[in-house]
Amino acid sequence: MARCSEPRDRRNARAVPLADAPEVNQAVEAAAAAFPEWRRTPPEDRIQPLFKLKMLLEDHIDDIARIITQENGKTFTEAKAEMRRAIENVEVACGIPMMMQGYNLEDVARGIDEMMIRQPVGVTAAIVPFNFPGMIAFWYLPYAIATGNTFILKPSERVPLTMRYIYELLEKPDCPRAS
Repeated sequence: MARCSEPRDRRNARAVPLADAPEVNQAVEAAAAAFPEWRRTPPEDRIQPLFKLKMLLEDHIDDIARIITQENGKTFTEAKAEMRRAIENVEVACGIPMMMQGYNLEDVARGIDEMMIRQPVGVTAAIVPFNFPGMIAFWYLPYAIATGNTFILKPSERVPLTMRYIYELLEKPDCPRAS
């Protein structure tokens, strides 16, 4: 267990669990097992939970900002702005069906045609720092999900409560979950 406390006065310490190596391996195995089916899910279907997530983040932005303020020490205005940027990334990821399109070019050189296909790569992960507990994960999470990859997040042990709360919200839009 790790102890988290408010930066302004080091009070209200909370214990949060830390994953050990077997738990991390279990998460990776679950993500790997979920990948084949998820990559075959059409992009339009993969982004539907992201629309719901965007609305949940909007609806709970003040709650999330308060958690960021408590565990990170940012002002409420800064924390809310951080979450606005996170929400913007979710919005952009909802456009993945258009952004993922490949292309074909004939005769790029004599007798050579070019074709590009964008495909999911597999299990992806992000280890995010303490300074932006709500935003940096959203540089990765919505894009990984929308492009057909599975995703594992390791938040900073110094500020894990923001992402814990957001992941609790993720349960609401029926986001696919490996375990």
